[in-house]
Amino acid sequence: MAGGKSTRPVGGLVSSSQRFGDGASSSAEASAVTIRRTFLALNSDPLQTRLDLIYRQASDHLALVHAYAAYARRLKLENSRQLRLFEDLASSFSNLASRIDADASVDEDAIRPLEKEAKDRIKLARQLVSEHKESFDTQLKIQKLRDDLFAVGEQLNRARKLSALSSSIAAGSTPEEPALHRDAADGRTHFSPETYRRLKPPDLSDPELYHYVIFTNNIIAVSVVVNSAIKNAKEPQRHVFHVVTDQMYAAAMQVWFTRRPPANGAKVEVRSVSEFGFLNATYSPVVRQIEGGRRDLVLLEYLRFYLPEMFPKLRRIIYLEDDVVVQKDLAKLWAEDLEGKVNGAVEMCFGSFRRYSRFINFSHPVAREKFTPRACAWNYGVNLFDLDAWRREKCTLQFHRYQNLVRMRMAHCGVQEMFCRLDC
Repeated sequence: MAGGKSTRPVGGLVSSSQRFGDGASSSAEASAVTIRRTFLALNSDPLQTRLDLIYRQASDHLALVHAYAAYARRLKLENSRQLRLFEDLASSFSNLASRIDADASVDEDAIRPLEKEAKDRIKLARQLVSEHKESFDTQLKIQKLRDDLFAVGEQLNRARKLSALSSSIAAGSTPEEPALHRDAADGRTHFSPETYRRLKPPDLSDPELYHYVIFTNNIIAVSVVVNSAIKNAKEPQRHVFHVVTDQMYAAAMQVWFTRRPPANGAKVEVRSVSEFGFLNATYSPVVRQIEGGRRDLVLLEYLRFYLPEMFPKLRRIIYLEDDVVVQKDLAKLWAEDLEGKVNGAVEMCFGSFRRYSRFINFSHPVAREKFTPRACAWNYGVNLFDLDAWRREKCTLQFHRYQNLVRMRMAHCGVQEMFCRLDC
């Protein structure tokens, strides 16, 4: 600024003298700025700039190609053409970047092939990404839906298990109102000890009676079995039902049958698994596995292999599942001639359904020697057992032997087939 007038910029730029003033210090600063700009201009190498650009582009596209290769692996496309293309391209970009030396001297002839190769690789990378982007997006969506479906399935399984447990507890542990009384003093409800008092049971081991055993934790289900059998019996006073349950359900079942005694002179005996002292880890491989951490095994499902020990005075017994509804008099079964065999039951074979091969591990030589893969299993709903023949053939000991020698799937119906042909 001179003479109090503003100086207009020329061509949109302000000269150094106008910007810093007319003094000596302003001129010195302007000279320093000019020298710095000139120094940077002299040191900038256009070939090096182009080389740096090639390196940056190669590195950026290498990261992009690596990302799509990772997507392909996540989508389990290890053997696909897409994954091979992206991995080959990533290797090319990596090789190109390694050939660029920032400290080495460069010339036009050396840079030109690198630029051409980089452009070709970048063009190929963009083409591959463009072609496969939609496919990857679709595959990722499919994979996400599968993951969501799996998670929902796991939630459903947990809900089903919780529902089964809740139903079992509800069916086995709710006493009726007569088992309760209200204290007028404090207004609280108490269990009546008289209801839970267990009277000395009569002798229910008379082998001349018709004996039935039911292993269950479900009060409602066992009531249906017992009442339907009594309703269709011609001589109900000769029928004895032995109900065996887990310890936590025994008291509730005792209350149930105390308040609702079976009709027409039939008898029901409720016993807890814990009352059978011989069922310990020393004697039973099943108990040993359960105590060793096999939480998937339920002892109640394996008690059928210990019937002679549980009822030492009986000669015959009929095993009933808790989902059976009896429609005829079961006394007729006691006249069946088993011809010295251990049990009588109804076969259930339809094609490959319920054959031994579905339950027994025939890779073990002992299983191949003793069992036949095509042999039929049977329905365990109603079974007649000759306990004398069982004791004679020592079937429980053979069961223990196979438990120790043969690795079998002890779940679902696997317990059934162990019984099938133990030379009994």
